[in-house]
Amino acid sequence: MPSAPDHDDARFMRLALAEARAAAENGEVPVGAVVVKDGRVIATGRNAPIDGHDPTAHAEIVALRAAAQVLGNYRLEGCSLYVTLEPCAMCSGAMLHARLARVVYGAADPRTGAAGSVLNLFEHAQLNHQTVVQGGVLAEEGAQLLRGFFKERRVNPHPLREDALRTPDERFDNLPGYPWEPHYLSDLPALGGLRLHHLDEGPADAPLTWLCLHGNPAWSYLYRKMIPVFLASGARVVAPDLIGFGRSDKPKKDGAHTFTWHRQVLLEFIERLDLHNVVLVVQDWGGLLGLTLPMEAPGRYRGLLVMNTTLATGEVPLSPGFLAWRTMCAQNPEFDVARLFARGNPQMSASESAAYNAPFPDRGHRAALRAFPPMVPEHAQDDGAAVSRRARDFWSTEWKGQSLMAIGQQDPVLGEPVMRALHASIRGCPDPLLLPQAGHFVQEHGEAIAQAAVRHFGAAAPR
Repeated sequence: MPSAPDHDDARFMRLALAEARAAAENGEVPVGAVVVKDGRVIATGRNAPIDGHDPTAHAEIVALRAAAQVLGNYRLEGCSLYVTLEPCAMCSGAMLHARLARVVYGAADPRTGAAGSVLNLFEHAQLNHQTVVQGGVLAEEGAQLLRGFFKERRVNPHPLREDALRTPDERFDNLPGYPWEPHYLSDLPALGGLRLHHLDEGPADAPLTWLCLHGNPAWSYLYRKMIPVFLASGARVVAPDLIGFGRSDKPKKDGAHTFTWHRQVLLEFIERLDLHNVVLVVQDWGGLLGLTLPMEAPGRYRGLLVMNTTLATGEVPLSPGFLAWRTMCAQNPEFDVARLFARGNPQMSASESAAYNAPFPDRGHRAALRAFPPMVPEHAQDDGAAVSRRARDFWSTEWKGQSLMAIGQQDPVLGEPVMRALHASIRGCPDPLLLPQAGHFVQEHGEAIAQAAVRHFGAAAPR
């Protein structure tokens, strides 16, 4: 039986537990560590193998590296390391090599523990250094953190993949103007188990379905002013959150996001819901991706409502406004999404602006926000450029449905010059609806646009 922890052991272990909680908040397995010398914490560490793309970035290793830098010596003689979970073989070996005086751990690890549970590297007298080990210090607190972390993945009907994060549901409670119930899918082949959120309102057999696709850094909340107008006409409205946005799961790695993969998810989503008589509603990335969809199944689509977006074919230079946006995202990856919306939409309330931050509680949830700006095809060989060229030809020569364009004239990124060029590529598209006060996120002026669209495409018969 482990002895009761003395006062200092408990105090330092609580600091390690704080590091473990911080790891969990970033989507990492909750393990934390601190290194102590002469009664003073000289280094801390938390699990970060996913965030750092580093299989060695266990909490103990991170703390050992930091301590060695502080002391200017890879030998950590006279130091003690506190860690919330029994160390594995890799970490135990590093501890011995660092010549720690003492290792104190919390919960035992019956699967990989190398301080007595599976094996005990510290008991070998042949080694030229011996480290004193004390286990079981605040063990229940460390174990409870781990149980809570993994329970989330076991009890949910759409279990969370280890390489993804899921924004807590409570962040979406009582958002202004967004009363609709969530719907989820996780079994589309392209999803690989990731959970995709979508709104699905109105009758399934409605004569018209409005498929609303958002862009970056927005989510389905962007359509809250348009959805009621569409529903009032007797139509169905489907509005998915792209993976990485809204209530959908968020891969931890920026590299998980590609043009081709997101497009495939949308194609499978439309097929799964078996959508017909679709009016495709697109803006920003909703258009970059969405405009490439109808050519694969033209019979599903009746109309196109297109707002500030483009087709990135790799043949035309990207607009100066977009290049400036991409540079800003690269230089300031933690930009305030709410502030971005508020700046371009002064008519929005503070709570409406704040709702755009809801999906992104921390840096770990923002991989898509970092990945999407450089993902726009810029050169002919870039991912998505070839399919965008096919789409351009489809819209200019094969499209047989109705079209309507709305342009937010204050948009510095994908404004009127970009939209006029796109207008010329859409067969039969009438003169655009111009919105002098609207910026990039045209949907924030969406009620009038939706009313015009219902009139243009023909209101569905009331039920």
